Amino acid sequence: MAKPRKEESVALIATTLGRETSFSGTLRFKESLHIKGKFEGEIDSLGRLFIDGDAVVNARRIRASSVVIGGVVHGDIEAADRVEMLPSARVYGNVRTSKLRIADGVVFEGKCEMIRDPSAFDPFASCKEES
Repeated sequence: MAKPRKEESVALIATTLGRETSFSGTLRFKESLHIKGKFEGEIDSLGRLFIDGDAVVNARRIRASSVVIGGVVHGDIEAADRVEMLPSARVYGNVRTSKLRIADGVVFEGKCEMIRDPSAFDPFASCKEES
């Protein structure tokens, strides 16, 4: 499988929280987000989430269509499409997804639940009930 060129992957990023950024609260977005700094709170997204190798995320819960992790994540992750843990990733929490890729060298402490029917999985179902 060919890797996307750098220009293509950059075009996929709608918003970036820079290395010097520290944010606390709830993030909701539809496109994509690249976290390079520190985040604490909750993430709800219909888009993609990229967590950089230097990023630290402390989230009660992360929900997105796909999540790529290179840094440290403390919290549960739900992704309708996929979760990918890069070699530098350290994940401390449970993962629920239809596709999972864990590279050599990853630290993963938690449970994993694979979704059998991704088209029937709605990670935002509890959000709709809470509204």
